[in-house]
Amino acid sequence: MKKIIACVLTMGLAVSMVTGCASGAKKEEAKEIKIGYVNWSEGIAMTNLAAAILEDKMGYDVDMVLADVAPVFTSLASGNTDLFLDTWLPVTHKDYLDKYGKDIVDMGVEYENAKIGLVVPSYVDINSIDQLNDSKDKFGGKIIGIDSGAGIMKKTEEAIDEYGLDYELVSGSGPAMTASLKKAIDKNEAIAVTGWTPHWMFARWDLKVLEDPKGVYGDAENIHAYSRKGFDKDMPDAAEFIKNFKLSDDVLSDLMAKIEDSKEDPLVTAKKWMNENEDQVNSWLGK
Repeated sequence: MKKIIACVLTMGLAVSMVTGCASGAKKEEAKEIKIGYVNWSEGIAMTNLAAAILEDKMGYDVDMVLADVAPVFTSLASGNTDLFLDTWLPVTHKDYLDKYGKDIVDMGVEYENAKIGLVVPSYVDINSIDQLNDSKDKFGGKIIGIDSGAGIMKKTEEAIDEYGLDYELVSGSGPAMTASLKKAIDKNEAIAVTGWTPHWMFARWDLKVLEDPKGVYGDAENIHAYSRKGFDKDMPDAAEFIKNFKLSDDVLSDLMAKIEDSKEDPLVTAKKWMNENEDQVNSWLGK
């Protein structure tokens, strides 16, 4: 009996060791991709959808790291972050590309015809940035912005100088900006915010982008994906997917709206969207 028990224990230990080795090998084989993102609606949507596909369709472990835009570029250039999917060019993030462009890699355009500017509710009776000073009291002398390092904030500081606006630019975050916008609209009050398209707020409220006769905010832009150097060699299949990851206005607007309206984690919502749009996902995967 002792011999039988010893034999069983030995076999069990052997199985355990084999299983442990197999699981260790599997864990070792699973590669991690770190994606930096900023708390902007389109970046949240694109990053979570890309993460969902990389995890569920391609077997990667994805670490999504939320930060301000400046640290994201710094980390990408140093090789500590693999991807950033929300680079606006040629205007909004030009300064960062001037500084870090030689150390990062352009993976292509994900979204075309993006736009930044100053946004007001459509019921406000001005249509151009150069009319803001005449309505300063209505707006409380404030432009409600987002995080201070964002390109649109730098451009808005330029606009204040170029147009001689007697306004204070209030920094905050994307969610804080849309909360202020909702509060003003609910009270039918005037408000000016730093805004951009694509963004779910244009589907929710009747808004307009103020005309920019001096061209401070530039024309329409494209949103690019950027990677660290060597990413395409280390993870060629993931790099190929990112290069194919092109989002139409309908696709991105639908995804952003679903994430905004959902009470679930954005990654959960993105995975549901992925499963409901198999043909679109397969086209990005080259199937």
